[in-house]
Amino acid sequence: MVMNLFLMTPIMKSFSPQDDINTHYLYPSALFADSEPYLVDTILGSCVAVCLFDPVLKVGGINHFMLPLWNGTGLASPKYGNIAIDKLIEKLLSLGCKRENLSAKIFGGGEVVETQNNMFRIGERNIETAENILKEYKIKITGRSVGGKKGRKIRFNTHTGVVLMKYIEKQKN
Repeated sequence: MVMNLFLMTPIMKSFSPQDDINTHYLYPSALFADSEPYLVDTILGSCVAVCLFDPVLKVGGINHFMLPLWNGTGLASPKYGNIAIDKLIEKLLSLGCKRENLSAKIFGGGEVVETQNNMFRIGERNIETAENILKEYKIKITGRSVGGKKGRKIRFNTHTGVVLMKYIEKQKN
């Protein structure tokens, strides 16, 4: 089934590479943006990825954060949503993007690990953090696939803003 919502496919057979475009794998607690076109892959469970895109410059960037908010102690790293989104916006602005041109797509935030009464709600809190910070920056969210019980694999084309996504099923022993 292909969903034409913001050029996102919820279920794909494979991610086939495109000719003449660099690829990058984005690890948790990291972000990526470049003025050259890239296909950026990452895998999400309760983590969230925010993909930002400037259609005027055709430049995009993505982060992958694990926890919602930095509490002010220790290193202020992109492991935290509030730091990861701020840093990604700063990086895109340094590449010449204008904040008023940016749009966002949000992925992940699944509750893929069962805990008693889902007391930590990390996925849900990560989603809320992304939505709230983007609202503060007045960046429109144009696509999303968040929550649920499944993980996701995404591929973001930083030159077109297209995000391909497929669900990841839990392996049964």
